[in-house]
Amino acid sequence: MSGPFDRGLSAEPAEGQSRDFSVSAGAGDEERVVESALRPHSLADFIGQPKVARQLELVLEGAKRRGRPPDHVLLSGPPGLGKTSLALIIGSELGTSVKITSGPAIERSGDLAAMLSNLAPGDVLFIDEIHRIARPAEELLYMAMEDFRVDVVVGKGPGATAIPLEINPFTLVGATTRAGLLTGPLRDRFGFVGQMEFYEPAELERVLARSAALLGVELTADGSAEIAGRSRGTPRIANRLLRRVRDYAEVRADGRVTRAVAEAALALYDVDHLGLDRLDRAVLEALVTKFGGGPVGVATLAVAVGEEPHTVEEVCEPFLVRAGLLARTPRGRVATEAAWQHLGQPLPRGGVPLGRVTADPQAPGSSSETLFDA
Repeated sequence: MSGPFDRGLSAEPAEGQSRDFSVSAGAGDEERVVESALRPHSLADFIGQPKVARQLELVLEGAKRRGRPPDHVLLSGPPGLGKTSLALIIGSELGTSVKITSGPAIERSGDLAAMLSNLAPGDVLFIDEIHRIARPAEELLYMAMEDFRVDVVVGKGPGATAIPLEINPFTLVGATTRAGLLTGPLRDRFGFVGQMEFYEPAELERVLARSAALLGVELTADGSAEIAGRSRGTPRIANRLLRRVRDYAEVRADGRVTRAVAEAALALYDVDHLGLDRLDRAVLEALVTKFGGGPVGVATLAVAVGEEPHTVEEVCEPFLVRAGLLARTPRGRVATEAAWQHLGQPLPRGGVPLGRVTADPQAPGSSSETLFDA
């Protein structure tokens, strides 16, 4: 399966697909292959996340001096910020191998027990989306993390017997985009918790410069700044846009990625100067033009743009809220003043609906009812 940005500029869409391009931070299978070639292999090469990088450097250096595996590590934050890269760097810095799996792939405790029993001393086990691990496997993980031991149950019913199985000392690195969904007992067993933050434009420009050198792309400073400004503070999106701008530069220009080339390429892919794509703008336009700025429920909003509510809520809304273009209220989604200005729409008389939502419901002329309640 290829990511939406991995189709050629002139290729016809496959059956059932459209020409729309998403700026979601999720990665497709082919994109993961490209990402692996661009990943840094040491903390010295890792760009951004200075606080997490410094803290993690101390944890790893202390463990190496003691000759013991470091404490288990939990990395949390939105997708595309480098959690997988840091997990691989941990293995590289320790000089051990990294076994990679994901929470949804571990459905039974036996699957996890088999994986743990095959770990060599000091290995790193990386579990992506660890908050989605099955509960029986999670309970088995508690003992493995603390005592490096698992109990394998043989038989069923009254005759079942638990056989203790010693496993080699290891380091668990868990990554999650939803830290709030982790259970307390699991979260408390991690000795180090790193919260990944969105990148600043200057940091993204450094990421783009490194990626351009690895890809053999001639990237100018103004071209890098243009791409970084539309990357939503996410290195994965920055690298994805760089590859698509590179395609445009090679086909429609002289191969150099300048500001003008980047602007033309990103306009072709419907990525505006804030990093909004077609679906993001469709949500804002529906909210502003069809519902007067809201409040409106997410299900109604999703029907208006022809998408599933889950897509609108999980793909579009996080960035729109972070950019200050949309607000979630108890009565529904509301467009902010910045959203009206971004779309070039005149502000409604009396101010944006967000102001009316917070008005005193007992005030004369105010109403607690809306046609588009959530």
